[in-house]
Amino acid sequence: MRLFAFAFVLGTSWLQAQAALADPRLALAGVAPLLAVALLPERSRIARALLCIAAGAALGTGLAAWRAELRLADALPFAWEGRDIELTGIVASLPRPAEKGTRFAFDVEAVGTPGAVVPPRVALTWFAERDAVAAPALAAGERWRLTARLKRPRGLANPHGFDFEPWALERGLRATGYVRAKPAALRLDARVDGWPWTLHRWRGEIRAGLEAKLGDARFRGVLVALAIGDQDAIAQEDWRVFWRTGVGHLMSISGLHITMLAGLAFALAVFIWVRVPTLALRWPARKAGVVAGVAVALAYALLTGCAVPAQRTVLMLAVIAACVLVNRHGSPSRVLALAALVVVAIDPWAVLAAGYWLSFGAVAAIFYVLALRTGTVGRLRGAALEQIAVTVVMLPMLLALFQEVSLVSPLANAIAIPLVSLVIVPLTLCGAFLGLGAPLDLAHLLLEALMVPLEGLAALPGAVLESHAPAPWTVPCACLGCAWLLAPRGFPLRAAGALWIVPLFAVLPPAPRPGDAWIDVLDVGNGLATVVRTAGHALVYDAGPSWNPESDSGSRIVVPFLRGEGVRRLDGLVITHADDDHAGGAASVAAARNPDWLLSSLAADDGLHEAIGIARLCSAGQAWEWDGVHFVVLHPADATHDEARRKTNDRSCVLRVASKAASMLLTGDAEARSEAEMLGRSAAALRAEVLLIPHHGSKTSSTPAFIDAVAPRLAVVSVGHRNRFRHPNEAVMQRYAARGITVRRTDQEGALRIVLARDAPARVERIAPPARYWSDRGG
Repeated sequence: MRLFAFAFVLGTSWLQAQAALADPRLALAGVAPLLAVALLPERSRIARALLCIAAGAALGTGLAAWRAELRLADALPFAWEGRDIELTGIVASLPRPAEKGTRFAFDVEAVGTPGAVVPPRVALTWFAERDAVAAPALAAGERWRLTARLKRPRGLANPHGFDFEPWALERGLRATGYVRAKPAALRLDARVDGWPWTLHRWRGEIRAGLEAKLGDARFRGVLVALAIGDQDAIAQEDWRVFWRTGVGHLMSISGLHITMLAGLAFALAVFIWVRVPTLALRWPARKAGVVAGVAVALAYALLTGCAVPAQRTVLMLAVIAACVLVNRHGSPSRVLALAALVVVAIDPWAVLAAGYWLSFGAVAAIFYVLALRTGTVGRLRGAALEQIAVTVVMLPMLLALFQEVSLVSPLANAIAIPLVSLVIVPLTLCGAFLGLGAPLDLAHLLLEALMVPLEGLAALPGAVLESHAPAPWTVPCACLGCAWLLAPRGFPLRAAGALWIVPLFAVLPPAPRPGDAWIDVLDVGNGLATVVRTAGHALVYDAGPSWNPESDSGSRIVVPFLRGEGVRRLDGLVITHADDDHAGGAASVAAARNPDWLLSSLAADDGLHEAIGIARLCSAGQAWEWDGVHFVVLHPADATHDEARRKTNDRSCVLRVASKAASMLLTGDAEARSEAEMLGRSAAALRAEVLLIPHHGSKTSSTPAFIDAVAPRLAVVSVGHRNRFRHPNEAVMQRYAARGITVRRTDQEGALRIVLARDAPARVERIAPPARYWSDRGG
């Protein structure tokens, strides 16, 4: 079973990393070795093991391919992207209100537009102020007739970043879009019962009740998350504290909470059962207790959205219950293997979620460190061993997934686990389901008290270990080293396990050679975020847009990229101008990487000047050299900062980066006026082998004279897929094509790297993650 489950999970994981689907008939090929295992005698252990591995890998790959084919068949046709389509359907998820609108899943029942083909489930946003029409208060289970404009799911493709497309694929969201204000939408039915609409309506009612009782309480969002799994209302600053202390798993629906509730239900059922003689004589109280425990665990998991940790816990509890019911003993490793197998069989995309590996890894570490010890382990020693095991084993996994791991998590969890799981969660559920305010007030008070030590631990300088993204082969080596270190006393050379962990930190990612420059244009949609690196220095040139008060491309894209590439500090930050699509993520970058200086055309009262010690206005003629690479600012001139009527675009900082053999011109949102001014000052200074196309290819930029003066061989445009500005302009692209200039686009390829070598022509490389079978993106 264990070998088969391991191979099944690996086969499914392999498929999810492919650019094209495997043949689903592989599943049939896995049946033969599985039948052969049953025919072989027990003594043929090696042959049986090999057959189990072959059967598991083939079945895992084939079944995942079959499921993927079914899911991909629901895609929105390209011809219907960006067109108004009338839909009738049901709000199918818990609506998530935000500053700009309400997001929700929509189950399509009928398509009113002739000829339109729409997937059965789509993700919609009802914007709050689009066309001056406010979004209505939505509830799950409502039937609406509305007009939507849809597109196929498309994420941002960056190294070390979140990929929206597999997330949407797993949830069956095969199109995304927004509700059109005209024609007006019409609510047809206020309540439609059925699965899963009734469940999500109930969750929404619980959320509304909690919010009403808690009012503006600071940790209202945390208590809502503990009750129904909705984490959207947790403040970003609180998430930062939870992450730095390693207790984030407790501030949502974790397996620990579900296990605690199941244990409480078990104890209560046994207590009642043994006091009713007729029941006790008919069926053992222990068996009744495990059934009650699993039922409560399943109900709670469903209520909270049934994420991977919840699935894993319920399945493990169900397997244990099954062993009790049939009077069999289930070993921890077999229970864990069966749970991992069933989760992936039900949801083959679960292997793409960090929660899958972290959940099963943590439980496996606990089983490993406790099961191999002889004698009785006391409660305190057992708890300490659990925390040590989880911390050590999670180290390589967390560094591989997030490039960060909390070093204070053992102490923080020792404080938080008993308080949250045994006190705060029961109080929250009591208040939520019984409609009582006092338990919620007490839960909030205890949470406030808990935050005092957590905030103190989070503020420690060494609270979090940060590292680069490790080379793939170093992660399993490090996991093996961790297992070696945690082996029981008497295991030979336990300290040697540390040697297997060393490559995780010692094998560094590639970096520019002395004299070379790497310019990474990240995929931030219709905006600009660029990282410029030499052998020993780094700067960020623009930081992309902000999306809402809690999220921006600086924190979600630029900082994770810097972390993954091993860039611990920034020498400089250049913000070309004040437009949000260039400056929206600047504050997050500055807070995370504390750059030595700021160069910008921002207003004097902009808060970014105070956040960075040295702040200067961008001015033509500024120049410096790093590691044999020359930097010079070509625009704007000093006088332009005093022109009140000048557009912010025409104050864009234009920077030329040059090695001995190649150069690139970074232009921000410079428009025709700026281009003319630069031509007037010195057309020769503009010449560069690579051009970052001004203003995302807008028709207000890239004048023929400017393109001719730069005379690039290659050009790069940072632009969003199907953006509302329709960048890049077709006529502008024809100008580049007419001159034989190769244009590379972030919306088509994702993040791009321009290499300015000291001894070779410039080249452009695609550094975005490889395209998978679900993506429309090339590469």
